[in-house]
Amino acid sequence: MMDLEALRRERRRRLGWKNIAPLQEAIDALVEPKVLSVELGDAVTAHLDPEYERRHGAEIEAVARLLMPWRKGPFRLGALFIDSEWRSQLKYNLLEPYFDLRGKRVGDIGCNNGYYLFRMQAQQPAKLVGFDPSPLYYSQFRFLDRFFRSGIEYELLGVEHVEHYEEPFDTLFCLGVLYHRSDPVATLKSLGKGLKPGGELFLDTFMIEGEGEYCLTPRGRYSKIPNIYFIPTVRALENWCLRAGFSRMEVLAKRKTDATEQRKTDWIATQSLEDFLDPDDSSLTVEGYPAPVRLYVRLER
Repeated sequence: MMDLEALRRERRRRLGWKNIAPLQEAIDALVEPKVLSVELGDAVTAHLDPEYERRHGAEIEAVARLLMPWRKGPFRLGALFIDSEWRSQLKYNLLEPYFDLRGKRVGDIGCNNGYYLFRMQAQQPAKLVGFDPSPLYYSQFRFLDRFFRSGIEYELLGVEHVEHYEEPFDTLFCLGVLYHRSDPVATLKSLGKGLKPGGELFLDTFMIEGEGEYCLTPRGRYSKIPNIYFIPTVRALENWCLRAGFSRMEVLAKRKTDATEQRKTDWIATQSLEDFLDPDDSSLTVEGYPAPVRLYVRLER
C-alpha cells in the first residue's frame, strides 16, 4: 500500500525550490482580498471591493504576472483579466451537458490551476479534488483561491496515485493527459481503480482518423511537444479502455484544435498553436504529422 502521507510531504518540499519559493512568498504577502461576490461563468470571476482594488490592484497584477505562464482559464479578479493561452471554457461547456456532479466525489487529474474545478462548484458536488504534480500550477491555484475560497482540495500528485487515494471517486476527469503517458493502458487501469463501481471517467486525448485499430507513435516531437507517446484511432482507444476494465466507451465529440481555443496571449510569453503547425499547411504539424484533433469520451467502470 502506498504511503500517501509520506509522498505528500515529499511533494510539498517542491514548494521550497528556488524558482517556486518566491511565488509562495508573494502569494502569502497579498493583503487579504475583500471579495463582494464570485461568478463561476466562462471567466471565473471575483468581484472586488472598489476601495480594496484601488489600493491593491497593482499588487494583484504583479503577483499574477509573476506566476506566468497561464495555460488554463480565463479568470477575472476585479478589473484584472487573465487571458490564458487556452480558452478552457470551450472544453468545459462542451462537456458540461454530459455530467451531473450533485452530491458526488469528483477528481480532476492533471487539473493545472483548477479552472475546471472552480467551474464544477456550480453543480454542488460533495467534494472536489485536483491532482497535479506541478508546483507552478499549484501556486497559481493558491493565488486564485485567495479570492475564490473554494474548499477545493489540491494534491501535488499524479495520475498514478489516484488508485491509492483514501476514498474512490464517483466521477473522474482526465483531460489532456493520456497522450503524455508511455503506458496508456496502465494509466487507464489506475484511473479505473480510483473509481467506485459504476463510476464514470471523462477523458479527452489526441486522436488520428482511421477505421483500424492502430495509433500514431511519433519518433520525436509531436506539435513541438516532446512527451507524446501514442495517438490512437477511436477503435484503438476503445480497445485500450476495454482492456483496462471499463465496460463502455461513449464518444461525445471530436474537435480539431484551432486558434479560437488555443493562441498566444500576453499571459504566456511563449509559443502557441500557430507555432506548432506547418506554416504552409495547417492540417499538419511542423513535423509533418496530422494536426491535433481531440476526442472526448465518457467511460463507465
